[in-house]
Amino acid sequence: MGLWKQVAGGGVAAAAMALAGLGLGSLAQAQAPDEAPPPGKAVYDQFCAACHDAPEAGSRAAPVATLRTMSAQTINAALTTGVMKPIGDGLDRNQLRAVVAYLAKPEAPVGTAWIDDNRCAEGQRAVDLAPKPAQTSFGVDHDNSRRMSAAQAALKTADVAKLEVAWALAMPRTSGLRGGGVVVGQTLFYPAGQANHILALDTKTGCVKWATPTPSQVRNTLAYGRLGKGGPLGLVGSEASGNLIALDAATGKILWRADPRHDKTAPLSGSPLIHDGKIIVPISGSDVGAAMRPVYECCKGHGAVAAVDGKDGKVLWTWHTMEDAKPLGRTNSAGAAAFGPSGAPVWSSPSVDVEKGVVYASTGENTSPPATKTSDAIAAIDLATGKQRWVFQALANDVWNMSCPVGSVAASGRPVGPNCYFAAEGSVLLDHDFGAGPVIFRGKGGRDIILGGQKSGDVWGLDAATGEVLWRHQFGKGTALGGVHWGIATDGVRVFAPISDPNVPADRSAAGMHAVDVVSGKVAWQWRAAPDCEGPRAKVSTCRTRYGLSAAPLVIDGALLAGSLDGRLWVFDAATGKVLHMVDTAATAYQPVNKIPGNGGSIDAAGLFAGDGMVFVNSGYASFGQAGGNVLVALRPKR
Repeated sequence: MGLWKQVAGGGVAAAAMALAGLGLGSLAQAQAPDEAPPPGKAVYDQFCAACHDAPEAGSRAAPVATLRTMSAQTINAALTTGVMKPIGDGLDRNQLRAVVAYLAKPEAPVGTAWIDDNRCAEGQRAVDLAPKPAQTSFGVDHDNSRRMSAAQAALKTADVAKLEVAWALAMPRTSGLRGGGVVVGQTLFYPAGQANHILALDTKTGCVKWATPTPSQVRNTLAYGRLGKGGPLGLVGSEASGNLIALDAATGKILWRADPRHDKTAPLSGSPLIHDGKIIVPISGSDVGAAMRPVYECCKGHGAVAAVDGKDGKVLWTWHTMEDAKPLGRTNSAGAAAFGPSGAPVWSSPSVDVEKGVVYASTGENTSPPATKTSDAIAAIDLATGKQRWVFQALANDVWNMSCPVGSVAASGRPVGPNCYFAAEGSVLLDHDFGAGPVIFRGKGGRDIILGGQKSGDVWGLDAATGEVLWRHQFGKGTALGGVHWGIATDGVRVFAPISDPNVPADRSAAGMHAVDVVSGKVAWQWRAAPDCEGPRAKVSTCRTRYGLSAAPLVIDGALLAGSLDGRLWVFDAATGKVLHMVDTAATAYQPVNKIPGNGGSIDAAGLFAGDGMVFVNSGYASFGQAGGNVLVALRPKR
């Protein structure tokens, strides 16, 4: 039976599992020969196996081996409050229990021993907020530069060329680490997302100063700053439930939780940013996955950027990527009403030009027609009012959702789902979002340049005042997972574009790092990644097919750091591209300081951050069929 007939035949579990690339687990449950199989097995066999038993190359669906690593808590959260809530809403209680029970890794109750046994000594738990923070957000600074001076990081180029493991912290119930931390003085504030905690850790030892349980997972990099005019120095994270959560940075006390979304089904995928008491919040969308359900009325949601008051989370303004969707006067082949326009989610982290009062944000594809001019785009938004100043669209007519093939329908060989009813109506069907948040490059004479990185492999230089294209380079042809996936960086001279290109044959792949001189627009240097499955690296399940650079890179002094999908941390000379050092976080055997099992894997998303003479690496990211892991690895210069 074909995939779409299977999904249409009985439920939403198939669609839910096809989104397991966002991170789900699975359990091979053993039964005696005469035992009846658990109900969840029948659900999996009928609705999920078509995607997960043998995923297509480049598919977002995770293979069965990856589905065997997640906790029941994580699966349940994904289906009830997370990015798959629109799908989970279609499950009755029995279906939900059956799917969770069958697809969850068996674990003994965890409790808080992983924290309690690693508490700092009584006299070493104080959090000193007097020092200037090493970074304040995903982008390090308001420009989204992901650039740290030697003073900020307390590291020089020569130091990062000799990094070694200082300590590792393992997270329970975790197969992927997505959010980054921020460092203030000798404290690392860190979101242990799937373990449902925010932690304050000693940078040098990894011991716990304070630990705050969160009502739902905080998936993104924390933002640090003053909460409201004259308010306390605090931390803000985005929960899987759609709430912002604000904590007192000194104590970990939760100050408030608030929902900034105009669409209560939309996830908060990008990281927030704090400026002058305001919190700038990117708002994504969930229709792209929910559209896999044939009976889903596709599609209604759209992306946005909101500004909220840091004092209490009250929404001050919202910029919408489009008007609200309306009925299109047609139905799909399953009889569901069609709606549009929709999509253009904002799932990357914005930047803010404080002097000129502008927020820059980037968007993804439309999910239903009509196509808008705000999809696959970069937008300039007035910081004070939320009014749009300009929009630059990189790719028009990119209407796509997960019921569609990627690219040509004929070439893909994949059936077109009911909610891809527009496939023959002019869409390019490429899913070439801007996954990288816009970077503000400070040019001479005040002529600033906005830098953008797209999943198509394109890197753009735009006039910050008008959005006019100054130059463009494309590295490779791009994929739905990059091209440029999570971010770019600049050292004040060059922009660095990591290319992922998972499962792309070597003769067509641009996987690696590409540097462009920002002022001239000329390519400065290029480095190509190559697979390595020798020796201990043979245990890295994805080493042959996923070895490109997907995580956002980080500049420290004159060095460029980049994490690969096969778990290697690369250190380059930023000026020349020469490899200075490599640390293998996936093949290393760890003895975590909190004494629970830990292993490394893919480095992705907000994989790298630094401060107080240390570099921190999230090792493990099971989404999209990548190599799972659960360790925060702290590196220091070899002594």
